[in-house]
Amino acid sequence: MKLRTYQQVAVEAIFSAIRNRDDNPVAVLPTGAGKSVVLAKIASDAVSKWNGRVLVLAHVKELLEQNADKIRRLCPEIPVGIYSAGLKKRDTNTPVLVAGIQSIYKRACDLDPFDLIVVDEAHLISKSGDGMYRQFLADCKVINPHVRVIGLTATPFRLDSGMICSPDHFLNHVCHEIGIKELIRDEYLCPLISKAGVNRADFGDLHVRAGEFVSDEVESLVNDPDLVTAACAELVDLTKDRKAVLVFASSVAHGRQVVDALQRNHDIECGFVCGETPTDERDELLARFRGDASDSLFDRKPLRYLCNVNVLTTGFDAPRVDSVVMLRPTMSPGLLYQCVGRGFRLHPDKQNCLVLDFGGNIERHGPIDQIKPKEKDKREDQMPPAKECEKCHALVACGYANCPECDHPFPPPLREPHDAHASEAGVLSGEVTDTDHDVQDIIYRIHRKRDADEDAPRCLRVDYMIGLDSWQSEFICIEHSGYARRKAEAWWRQRCLDPCPTKVEEALELAEAGLLASSETITVRSVTGQKYDRIIKQSLSEIPTEALEEAPF
Repeated sequence: MKLRTYQQVAVEAIFSAIRNRDDNPVAVLPTGAGKSVVLAKIASDAVSKWNGRVLVLAHVKELLEQNADKIRRLCPEIPVGIYSAGLKKRDTNTPVLVAGIQSIYKRACDLDPFDLIVVDEAHLISKSGDGMYRQFLADCKVINPHVRVIGLTATPFRLDSGMICSPDHFLNHVCHEIGIKELIRDEYLCPLISKAGVNRADFGDLHVRAGEFVSDEVESLVNDPDLVTAACAELVDLTKDRKAVLVFASSVAHGRQVVDALQRNHDIECGFVCGETPTDERDELLARFRGDASDSLFDRKPLRYLCNVNVLTTGFDAPRVDSVVMLRPTMSPGLLYQCVGRGFRLHPDKQNCLVLDFGGNIERHGPIDQIKPKEKDKREDQMPPAKECEKCHALVACGYANCPECDHPFPPPLREPHDAHASEAGVLSGEVTDTDHDVQDIIYRIHRKRDADEDAPRCLRVDYMIGLDSWQSEFICIEHSGYARRKAEAWWRQRCLDPCPTKVEEALELAEAGLLASSETITVRSVTGQKYDRIIKQSLSEIPTEALEEAPF
């Protein structure tokens, strides 16, 4: 087995960190990048070149089998043992031992000392408390004070505590990291495309408990029969050309509703897997979904759709997956990454992986390749969000539609967090999406930049209504100079026979008098990772030809 270039670089970075530093490193590789191969090379080199003894830790049996297999293939002369209650194996004295943390965390003293411990999915080690990893690693350090720990993960952070590396943690620094977009560019990972779901619940009012949405509140929202029916109809339409669609539901009840809606309304068989699914049934469903034709135990036709609840996020390898559907919201950026990561792997039958996000997760956390944990705001007296009235300059809470001081109407927001109409949220940063919209209404306003001086130049703000509660804005720099003014003059010439005014009040009067051509359609460009969308093209009505003297001055 030959390592890819970036895998060999990761191995060298890890051993360089061990040689040159006195702490424990972490290597960050995306899901599908072959962490098990990197892990296998580290283990085999530690045994064959330095006569060390290696322990490989993971938390699910699929990872244990996968890691043991990779080490045996890479270095068949090295005995590899497995310690796992789930796999019914309890080897103890091999040079390389692959173990499940649940089976071994109380048994460090029953094993001979290890020189190197490699933790797969290292973000599962908590930074505090007495979790299984912390208890076991502490015991191993007592047995051998010189033992070194290496972490491998795709997501080097935890929702509850941020980055997993710190001076007082078992893992201390990131020694190597490679990005998703780089591996997609080099054709090691599958390209991702995305389209946000139209039929999704509004999760804006959900409460958060222990860092995640309150499950009862989520369930009451997503279990609405009409919403499930509509969402299933949309996902069926968008995935009609897909071969393996993996659906993430928010609860067992929700998942069963999804399976029932697909069968009842679309005559589609959708498998369902949760923590309560019997092992034999689960193995059969996963084999059918993977398309394991060689498995003689399962002679039923392959599954195109598979729904799951919290069980197929890590350790599940199905390269055929060409669509991932998030029918649930999550506050965890790591969980979102792991779910979407199920579609990263290459397969001869797929050109890309379609990500359908019905939970607003991409908008909540940002592009998959730029996900980072948000810093917690420790200020207990933080003021609620506010906005300034452009007429009387009163500072009022964001919930007001009109200023409570002067009754001036506030303009529509630049961008609503959850569109009620079809929108596309790019799953990778830099992804460009152009969307055409019919313009239903136009509002003109005077805009002054917040905190600007009284004599600062102002703009004509133009808000285009492109949906029931959806607006797109642009700002025409009437009172500016230089390039901004030239752009404003070009914009004005396309719409009005009058010359472009120099004062924004005059521009507003002309606009409200109906002397500007109206935009009938606009094309809006969204670039994932950028805060605001922008208008790149418009189709205009005829320029009004009323006499100039009729214009109000």
